[in-house]
Amino acid sequence: MDERSYHTGIADSNGARYAILTGDPGRVGTIARLLENPRFLNQNREYVTWAGELSGEPALVTSTGIGGPSAAICVEELFAAGIRTFIRVGTCGGMASGVSGGDVVIANAAIRMEGTTKEYVPVEFPAVSDIAVTNALIEASKTSGARWHCGVVHCKDSFFGQHDPERMPAGHELRDKWRAWIMAGCLASEMESAAVFIVSQILGARAGCVLNVVWNQERERPDLSVSGGVAANAPLAAAVAVEAVRILIRGGAGASRPEGA
Repeated sequence: MDERSYHTGIADSNGARYAILTGDPGRVGTIARLLENPRFLNQNREYVTWAGELSGEPALVTSTGIGGPSAAICVEELFAAGIRTFIRVGTCGGMASGVSGGDVVIANAAIRMEGTTKEYVPVEFPAVSDIAVTNALIEASKTSGARWHCGVVHCKDSFFGQHDPERMPAGHELRDKWRAWIMAGCLASEMESAAVFIVSQILGARAGCVLNVVWNQERERPDLSVSGGVAANAPLAAAVAVEAVRILIRGGAGASRPEGA
């Protein structure tokens, strides 16, 4: 009998308790090569998985595809396979004026402006990262040489709802909420963090999120003369995530949330 999970195609984690998640399947091999002894494990649908080791511990790198539904499936199936700590690596668009293309953003919480997590827990429950994972990402960022920020990100379902709200019947609501998030200090916008945080929380796993800023559309507005640049991919965020896993392993705090935490 084939016991592989239906979507990711992973039967077990090969002893790994840590997984680095990235949206783009094409990015998995590149990130996995930052591990020791990287090797292809499986591909099914949008889920590509490689295995490797970090500081003697096995680890996985898996793609989630775009958006909350596929990210939630990935976390569920990898948890069932044995993963207990998840770090999302991805790209984002800056929102706060101080966030520029090429910067790194560590998400310690996500605005749940998406639909997946509402089928797990009412929207009043916050989507937050695990503090140990977040602290490891901060420590790794400090030694990376990158310009980094830590704070709240906006998690959405519609890419074009953000970038072209004028043609959407719900555009007025999208624009009003966008301005509200910026006024409240939201750093950046992306599409998977809330699902990773909420599903991990409910399963009893740990989760963190680190993002490379591709660009900042707010800095492109006429009242700001400096665009802040554009970054094409997520190499800095990937390096930060890999080092954060090493920090967590060295800390010896275990790979799952402590009881009562």
